[in-house]
Amino acid sequence: MSPTLEDQERHLLVKVIDRILYKLDDLVRPYVHKILVVIEPLLIDEDYYARVEGREIISNLAKAAGLATMISTMRPDIDNIDEYVRNTTARAFAVVASALGIPSLLPFLKAVCKSKKSWQARHTGIKIVQQIAILMGCAILPHLKSLVEIIEHGLVDEQQKVRTITALALAALAEAATPYGIESFDSVLKPLWKGIRTHRGKGLAAFLKAIGYLIPLMDAEYANYYTREVMLILIREFQSPDEEMKKIVLKVVKQCCATDGVEAQYIKEEILPHFFKHFWNHRMALDRRNYRQLVDTTVEIANKVGASEIVNRVVDDLKDENEQYRKMVMETIEKIMANLGAADIDSRLEEQLIDGILYAFQEQTTEDVVMLNGFGTIVNQLSKRVKPYLPQICGTILWRLNNKSAKVRQQAADLISRIAVVMKTCQEEKLMGHLGVVLYEYLGEEYPEVLGSILGALKAIVNVIGMTKMTPPIKDLLPRLTPILKNRHEKVQENCIDLVGRIADRGPEYVSAREWMRICFELLELLKAHKKAIRRATVNTFGYIAKAIGPHDVLATLLNNLKVQERQNRVCTTVAIAIVAETCRPFTVLPALMNEYRVPELNVQNGVLKSLSFLFEYIGEMGKDYIYAVCPLLEDALMDRDLVHRQTACAAIKHMALGVYGFGCEDALIHLLNYVWPNIFETSPHLVQAFMDAVEGLRVALGPIKILQYTLQGLFHPARKVRDVYWKIYNSLYIGAQDALIVGYPRITNDPKNQYIRYELEYNL
Repeated sequence: MSPTLEDQERHLLVKVIDRILYKLDDLVRPYVHKILVVIEPLLIDEDYYARVEGREIISNLAKAAGLATMISTMRPDIDNIDEYVRNTTARAFAVVASALGIPSLLPFLKAVCKSKKSWQARHTGIKIVQQIAILMGCAILPHLKSLVEIIEHGLVDEQQKVRTITALALAALAEAATPYGIESFDSVLKPLWKGIRTHRGKGLAAFLKAIGYLIPLMDAEYANYYTREVMLILIREFQSPDEEMKKIVLKVVKQCCATDGVEAQYIKEEILPHFFKHFWNHRMALDRRNYRQLVDTTVEIANKVGASEIVNRVVDDLKDENEQYRKMVMETIEKIMANLGAADIDSRLEEQLIDGILYAFQEQTTEDVVMLNGFGTIVNQLSKRVKPYLPQICGTILWRLNNKSAKVRQQAADLISRIAVVMKTCQEEKLMGHLGVVLYEYLGEEYPEVLGSILGALKAIVNVIGMTKMTPPIKDLLPRLTPILKNRHEKVQENCIDLVGRIADRGPEYVSAREWMRICFELLELLKAHKKAIRRATVNTFGYIAKAIGPHDVLATLLNNLKVQERQNRVCTTVAIAIVAETCRPFTVLPALMNEYRVPELNVQNGVLKSLSFLFEYIGEMGKDYIYAVCPLLEDALMDRDLVHRQTACAAIKHMALGVYGFGCEDALIHLLNYVWPNIFETSPHLVQAFMDAVEGLRVALGPIKILQYTLQGLFHPARKVRDVYWKIYNSLYIGAQDALIVGYPRITNDPKNQYIRYELEYNL
């Protein structure tokens, strides 16, 4: 486990140790210490998966070696001089507690936390309690009182570090117990209270953190009293230069403001002036963690005192010269308005807001969605009240769509898609039509990211304005989109196909059938896109087009495509055929498809079978009307010498059987099962899998007993290779329908000693 190992190599070794533990069980005891030495460092690794693996091994080790061995092995490390060793030991003990149960570890923890010999042991013991709370969450609730009693004396320990870790452990316990368990903390409230009045620095920060997590557990009146008391100290600490203290103070203010007993009036008068004076400055915006915490706390305060109270104080900062600070203001306003809406924002503040967001949007230089999200949320919340400002907003957008910077153009196009709904609400169709024409002119954009955004904006406008009022007219827009479908950039593909799909769904009559056919050819290529969303959108669009121009032309194109050499292209075509069948009913497709099977060419026949497989998967229970029609074709395929024929036919039978379960088609399915079964001894892994799938599907449709009757003949065959295959099928039957098999087991007559017959299975009513 040397540090030079690659992640993959280390992962492999850890897995090996894990497997060995299962095999050795209690024989592992002599090696517990050696294993712990190499595995404990994983518990503080920065990689989450490494930490999980470490926990897993220590958990299995504890179960194998037992509690006594674990304690005797790890006891010397508890008061080790090296803090690193103590830290990893505490984490390991927490994992042991989670594996073997907290009660089994409580007597040991009690002894360690009361240790007179060294403060290091007390420190580690209390840290174990903290780690147990972090690791196990609400599972500590049954043992909460015992855990608090074990560590409460640490709050008045003579060692500063022990006092700090005790407060942090209480905070972790309270967080894990939320919202229950305040009665378990009764004994520590007084020392905590004394502590926040006497301590300074790191110690005070830990005590404040503990109080912050306890206040939400209290009843409203107690919470109100304690909040007012602790607020005096918090307001004093607002001025602290220490970064850690700032984070904790912000967190505690957030917790206090979220509590029921605290009134809005008190927050407005006592907290807000100091809060904005000390926290809302440029320095807070520079550190990511402070930024996050400040935004969250401000949003929580707004939930209590109302949106306008907070927005009023920060709205002018949208025009601040520091961009990072503007971003923090924008994010705060966005979250507040998303939560609370714009009802209490008056017309003066509304003007300032629009002015501020326009300025912030125009002045941004970084690639970030904060400004975009903020602009979109604020405009959507103001809704109809934005109408007077829309010409100004659209003017800004049009100006920026013409900018030489690609990023600026992209953000302008993205903004259109965010505010299109509001423009519709404000009945600004004319303005939207103008934007549509401008976007249409920019479809020659060379940067794919920008082109994707322009298509997204067009899609948003088409969605809200409808097909009839759209400018440019759909008949001009669609031919312009056809060549863009060739673009290989994922964002462009996804937005373009969505837009084409929307037109095919809502307004197919505006475009000639020939143009739709041209689009069909382009769509086939898109069916092999890497991104699933693109493939799904393409599938849906095929259906819409087939519905619009009738299945026959589309089908002719697709069937011709089955003759091409490239496999992936053929697979995409088979999917498309199945979609057309689903949208235009299977009877429009099946005759032509089955006729195509007569072409004596391998690729075409396999393509037809693949299409049938997808077709039955898509149409589900509609398949009951067509099962007898395709039986002869599937018989032929299942008797073919070519493996792939049989494999694909098995896949089709699987989907068919699952679709027609319960519709009385058992005669046809048994007939097909007789053709599937001879493939039982095939060795090709693909065919084996397809055969097993077909048998599984038929198990559902015919019932497991029918398959069991086929299986019994080979379960006890003298040849091992035969038995293996039959047992594999039996096992899958057993997994799928264990209870239903009982009735089908062979009858064994009673003998003088044993009664084998289950008479209750033979009752008939």
